Amino acid sequence: MAAEHRFIDNLAGSISELASYQLFGRVTKILGMLVEIGGIERELSIGDRCILTPKGADQIPCEVVGFREGHALVMPFKPLDRVGLGCRAEVAAAQPAIYPSPSWLGRVINAMGEPIDGKGPLMQGEEHMLLRNKPPAAHDRKRLGEKLDLGVRAINSFLSTCSGQRMGIFAGSGVGKSVLMSMLARYTAAEVSVIGLIGERGREVQEFLEDDLGPEGLKKSVVIVSTSDESPLMRRQGAYTTLAIAEYFRDQGKQVLCLMDSVTRFAMAQREIGLSAGEPPTSKGYPPTTFSELARLLERAGPGMRGVGDITGFFSVLVEGDDHNEPIADAVRGIIDGHIVLERGIADRGRYPAINILRSVSRSMPRCLTAEQAKLVQRGREVMSTYEDMAELIRLGAYRRGSDPKVDEAIELYPAIEKFLAQKPQERTGLDEGYALLSQALGAPK
Repeated sequence: MAAEHRFIDNLAGSISELASYQLFGRVTKILGMLVEIGGIERELSIGDRCILTPKGADQIPCEVVGFREGHALVMPFKPLDRVGLGCRAEVAAAQPAIYPSPSWLGRVINAMGEPIDGKGPLMQGEEHMLLRNKPPAAHDRKRLGEKLDLGVRAINSFLSTCSGQRMGIFAGSGVGKSVLMSMLARYTAAEVSVIGLIGERGREVQEFLEDDLGPEGLKKSVVIVSTSDESPLMRRQGAYTTLAIAEYFRDQGKQVLCLMDSVTRFAMAQREIGLSAGEPPTSKGYPPTTFSELARLLERAGPGMRGVGDITGFFSVLVEGDDHNEPIADAVRGIIDGHIVLERGIADRGRYPAINILRSVSRSMPRCLTAEQAKLVQRGREVMSTYEDMAELIRLGAYRRGSDPKVDEAIELYPAIEKFLAQKPQERTGLDEGYALLSQALGAPK
């Protein structure tokens, strides 16, 4: 009975949101992907939706991105086929929202919350989730939870992550970030994985689903896909939809792992939208709203309020030209709780995941390790640091054994540590097993 009452209340709320009349204007100008609409500008605000209705073609949903000279500026979610001057534009009554349910697990959807996996329609849930939701208030949030088992020993051991933490995966193209994220989705101890593929190449989606994620990972995941050929609004909304679904499962009391590949393409979509609306370009052409939208998006992940679950977030950052100080990488690094650096040089020598441990950091590590684990991790870092400081001399044969006992020890232990850090995609390593293997790798030199 309680479920029936909730359904009736939600239905009544949805009906109350419907307008008793329709407002519409007309298209007055089209410039690229930007459409000016006159006649309804006083009824609209930033973020509102309207629908273009071209003759003899499907309706085209649009979003208001600005105002200019008494006209509303909107951008479409779909191509502007058959749209011309005078085309009718109706005001959409409801706020942009989706209605997730537990039955969405194992499904692949687009940025609008529509199924694209050929498995039939999606069952709609009882409660709506706003796409542009606000993060929980800072004073209402819990602290970070216990250490989360992610199944990847390099991260579990050297970059321990707590429930509700937000981590960035910083990498250039082709360094293995998609494979690493699929390993996290498959092997995590979190109950639900929500994966957003934002601006992904269309041909790689099936490869990710079938080869990287696999049936085992998909059955406890919801995958949101917005490919690179879609409009910037669709790519941006793909990120909003990813967080909205993660928030739904969090509010159900679940521990959620939210993976997004990539935040950079979300920022690029926001750049296209901002520049089209007339914003001034700043660093590398990104308008100011790009950085504020990044903060709003990333803050939605993290610990939930008391009595609900948490969203542990891993957000990939595609660093252009392997420049880890470019504007988006720099902005994201200042918002999140740690970063994982994937390095091309490590990938080139065949060690995957290609994590540079010395350049990576988890800000929750000091408080989530036991004294014995902290000592073990610190010794591992010292050995790697000693070896890397002398790496050039060692490779050139200019270092003579016996010159420095610490360097001699690092030369002996380094191959075992490299073997420990390497992990096949089909291999899972738990927390305790990882520390045991690390302790074995750091054993006395032969």
